[in-house]
Amino acid sequence: MDEKERIGVVPDASLYHDKDTYTIEIELPGVHKKDIELEASENGFCLVAPREDIEYVGCWILAHAIDPEKANATFSNGLLKVTVPLAESFEGMKVTIK
Repeated sequence: MDEKERIGVVPDASLYHDKDTYTIEIELPGVHKKDIELEASENGFCLVAPREDIEYVGCWILAHAIDPEKANATFSNGLLKVTVPLAESFEGMKVTIK
């Protein structure tokens, strides 16, 4: 199947952070590690990951600036896990819920 016949699909993703690091987990079943293209900037990241019948595509804008030069990505059993430090440590204020 050539690339023009693939359907674009946004993959399931989970994004969370602590005061120092973002962790991004993206489900990419059926994809080979060598086919994953991941780009990061200070404000977010974009992904393209083809498999035989579909192409996973997505871009995510992050709430806090990151240091993309220190990003670390691993891929195992269809799960891409990216960790990247925040550009500045994040300390929020607790909000009382009434």
